[in-house]
Amino acid sequence: MKIFAERLKELRLEMGLSTTKLGEAIGVSNVAISRWERELRIPNIENLVALAKYFKVSTDFLCGLED
Repeated sequence: MKIFAERLKELRLEMGLSTTKLGEAIGVSNVAISRWERELRIPNIENLVALAKYFKVSTDFLCGLED
């Protein structure tokens, strides 16, 4: 969970996105993005796939299963 949160925030900041802009792009609230980044919640599979597609990375990368 920690790796996911770190990678999500890192990718978001690298692209210069706010939590609001990222949320709008994948169809969730900025609160959801913030909770994922703070390890308070985990995304469902649909949102995980949406994040991977948006950032053009694999779900395995987001979850810390590959570098």
